[in-house]
Amino acid sequence: MEIIGFVAAVLTTAAFLPQVYKTWKTKDVSSLSLPMLLMFFVGIVGWLVYGFLKQSPSMIFANTITIVSSFLLVYFKIKYGKNN
Repeated sequence: MEIIGFVAAVLTTAAFLPQVYKTWKTKDVSSLSLPMLLMFFVGIVGWLVYGFLKQSPSMIFANTITIVSSFLLVYFKIKYGKNN
């Protein structure tokens, strides 16, 4: 079952990375919602804690990478946003 978790983890995490890259390159954060990004970040922290409690390597792997990605989007939104 952990293999299914890793496949899902890779796909969902990889799907998020193009947005981070595009935002970094263009510095355009106008379409990003800060409240959504903050809720998403807190949710991912919760999933990471849950992954540790369940001792699930796939959840820990995916959510660690996604936390970094979502943190970067929050950072970009605050840094490059005109109307936060």
